[in-house]
Amino acid sequence: MNNNIRLIINNVNSKKIENDHFFEGNELKVILDLYAQMVSKGSWKDYGLNISSKQVGFSVFKNSTENALYKICKNFKPRNKNLKYCITDTNGKILKNSFDLKILLNNTNWKNLKK
Repeated sequence: MNNNIRLIINNVNSKKIENDHFFEGNELKVILDLYAQMVSKGSWKDYGLNISSKQVGFSVFKNSTENALYKICKNFKPRNKNLKYCITDTNGKILKNSFDLKILLNNTNWKNLKK
């Protein structure tokens, strides 16, 4: 038996992520509507969420065994208002950015977006 395993519940030392550090309901709906549309076209197959104290990201995958094609990010404390929402590639390079998520996603040509 391994005695090195511990179960920690309600760890007060862990960093807590504030409640406002996620996509809001309307933002998540816009993203999931786009995701459903792209899945039905066969362009996207899987997704993942990344949450940190600086940003939350919705990563999309062509295959679940590959790296993410794109990551739709919401920055909590952007340097300027146009960096509030952005689309990045697998290396984190910003491909497009905007102050409005819906405008960003609706004005993105996903087929021609440089990877």
